[in-house]
Amino acid sequence: MELKNAVCIVTGSATGIGAASAVMLAGKGARVVVNYSKSEDAARATLKACEAAGGEALLVKADIAQDTDCRRMAQAALDKWGRIDALVNNAGATKFADHAKLDALSADDFLRIYSVNVVGTYQMVRACAPAMKQNGRGAVVNVSSIAGKNGMGSSMAYAASKGALNTLTMSLARSLGPEIRVNAVCPGLIDTSWTRAGYGERFAAIEQRYKQGSALGRVGTSEEVAAVIVWLIEGAELITGDTIMVDSGMHMGLIPRKT
Repeated sequence: MELKNAVCIVTGSATGIGAASAVMLAGKGARVVVNYSKSEDAARATLKACEAAGGEALLVKADIAQDTDCRRMAQAALDKWGRIDALVNNAGATKFADHAKLDALSADDFLRIYSVNVVGTYQMVRACAPAMKQNGRGAVVNVSSIAGKNGMGSSMAYAASKGALNTLTMSLARSLGPEIRVNAVCPGLIDTSWTRAGYGERFAAIEQRYKQGSALGRVGTSEEVAAVIVWLIEGAELITGDTIMVDSGMHMGLIPRKT
């Protein structure tokens, strides 16, 4: 897909992977919808960064757990630019909870996390798919997690939701082809302010274990994940229904200790 003048919606793009993706797309000449639900100041900073990178940008406040907000965001892109070419479903929710403590999660926690990570993603695709179909082509990238593959991560509810998202990715790819490609990226531990805040004082120990246990021996950055997301939109013309691990090889399991 030619990204110059392409219209790309990036949900949850105030900070982290979403922000990095939005700026990278803008740097290739794309017109980007920057989305946030709470962090307005950070989202405005991302908007300015997109414009500085050379792309047009539009700021839209929306909660993807609400179908009306999803449809409104898609319509905002259509009203401004008349088309939608790509969608990055980055908005996500979790609750940091020890997997060993089953009482740390309630039914409401599961429902809230699923409402964003799974239902919200589905709603965004549903809102954008008709415009992509009308164009004759489109690309969707869902930001999942290694947690959806190995059952680890910030909480069991989060891991389960990302497993569901991986399955949803395949289902959507089957139903939306041949015009629309749908893929997912599964980051491992990424050094972001959101991750550091969530894990708190435990982050340093988790980071050290990750470095020791992964084949490449390091955590990732938002920009490294964004580069894969942009590639899945811009290139990867024969790839759909796939989940790409972006995790320093951690999905292979802990590496043997070197002597």
